[in-house]
Amino acid sequence: MRMTGFTLIEMVMVIALIGIVMGIVGNYAFQRFNQGKYNAGKAAVHSLEMKVQAYILDNGGAPQSLNDLTTRPGSAANWNGPYAKPGDLNDPFGHPFQYKAPGDHGDFDVIFLGKDGKAGGDGMDKDYGNWE
Repeated sequence: MRMTGFTLIEMVMVIALIGIVMGIVGNYAFQRFNQGKYNAGKAAVHSLEMKVQAYILDNGGAPQSLNDLTTRPGSAANWNGPYAKPGDLNDPFGHPFQYKAPGDHGDFDVIFLGKDGKAGGDGMDKDYGNWE
């Protein structure tokens, strides 16, 4: 009489195969998630650009820092903000957006430093500015 069921080796092989498949699928999903965050960071640069432009229209000049979009600076007589929420000043990876006024590419530069939050880089670590 033969007993039916799985041997220990068969069970280990199935569990290993499931682990390999989950690792491949999980890695792919994680990469796609990070790509989505990177693209959201690029879009947020242009959103901040519009908020800075609204500040300029009200006050006649660019803010000294992005914090001036959330809190009225003493030098802004016609401040009609807040123009942004504090969370808008950080990219989707949690790093603060960089800002320079006057900018190297216009009246002001808003810069997203990519996934690593450091200047330079390739792929998802590549910087992106409002002039691009």
